[in-house]
Amino acid sequence: MDILIEELEGSLWAAALKDGRLEGLEVDPVNEEVRWGSIYWAKVKTFDKSIDAVYLDLDGFNTGILYNSDVRYTDKKGKVHKGGAESITKRFQAGEMIAVQAKTAYLPMDNDEYTKPENKIPQMSMDITLPGRYLIFCALMDCNRISQRIRDKSLRKKMRKMVEALNDMQGCILRLSAANTQSDMLIREARILKGAWDEIQSYFEGKEPGLIALGPDAVQRTLSDQAAQTIDRIEVVTMDHFKHIEEWCSIFAPDLVTKIEPIELSNATDDLALFHERDIIGQIEDLFHPYAILHGGGNIIMQGTAALTAVDVNKGNNSNSHLAVNIEAAKEVARQIRLRNCGGIIVIDFLKSQNKKDQGQLIAALEDAINEDPCTVQIHGMTSLGLIEMTRKRRTPPLEDRFQGILN
Repeated sequence: MDILIEELEGSLWAAALKDGRLEGLEVDPVNEEVRWGSIYWAKVKTFDKSIDAVYLDLDGFNTGILYNSDVRYTDKKGKVHKGGAESITKRFQAGEMIAVQAKTAYLPMDNDEYTKPENKIPQMSMDITLPGRYLIFCALMDCNRISQRIRDKSLRKKMRKMVEALNDMQGCILRLSAANTQSDMLIREARILKGAWDEIQSYFEGKEPGLIALGPDAVQRTLSDQAAQTIDRIEVVTMDHFKHIEEWCSIFAPDLVTKIEPIELSNATDDLALFHERDIIGQIEDLFHPYAILHGGGNIIMQGTAALTAVDVNKGNNSNSHLAVNIEAAKEVARQIRLRNCGGIIVIDFLKSQNKKDQGQLIAALEDAINEDPCTVQIHGMTSLGLIEMTRKRRTPPLEDRFQGILN
């Protein structure tokens, strides 16, 4: 896999290519005001009893919302509890200072009656985590465990031994990328993340709200998300990007330092020159079309609404069986929702099949495909009408909104 790093008018771009095909795309618009994963020392402003939440002053400019389900508190015995047992109004007082982390990003958009609520205010959580390459450090967790996204029983059994190697550390979640990693690398990363958390905590003081630590940028998210893949090259055009990536890799991925390659282009100052050189602009533009063509001749049509994303699978001139078309479509649907960064409810209308065995194979293929998604995706089953329902919790606004932020 190749990682390409570019910049456009101050916005940071990171693309992941596998055999020349776009498999990942992250963009940080320059006008993004709250980045996913950022940690704040925030001040409680007002309460909303109807939704059992509080509004927080994050930094004197931005407001975040904290729902009761995202509250965490420690009792006298040091045990951490999740909010929800009592009203959030009994847990906090106006003016109180608390440490929170952004669960969603905030990108200013043109306000109108169709603007989605998630674009208006970032959602916060007191369950603070620090992502690494192989681990996620959970500041309030008193044990180590394997990511719930890893469903393979034999793999989980193998990784339990890795968990045991971290017995002198607490709060670590092993990611899929840790499966083939030496224990000493996991211990090293765990200590780095724990040290970072200790330093961050020292800034939780005073009565003024503010940003304590920025969340991972587009490059860091891409390198973490693709950690389970074999990365052959990380291509950059500017020395600023080279130094930035080298610094992150020297800490979390020493083996990738030698993979960073400055690329000399005759038109390096042109917009997205590296993307043009690697001929992926067309693939990016295709993400703004409501359809995607399948190699076998079929196609999928994607339509976003205020309530959900609807996906329709069509056979077209494909001569393969319904099952073959559906399995190909399942892989492409998973790729498209990942690249377009769809979120919320997703309903897919595959080609109809009365065969229960075929339906089971289709869902299994879809489950395998969504395992490559860095966001949490859940399949909720098939409806009586034969539609497959899914949900996806995205970290950042959809790709279309992030492009609008750049163009504005």
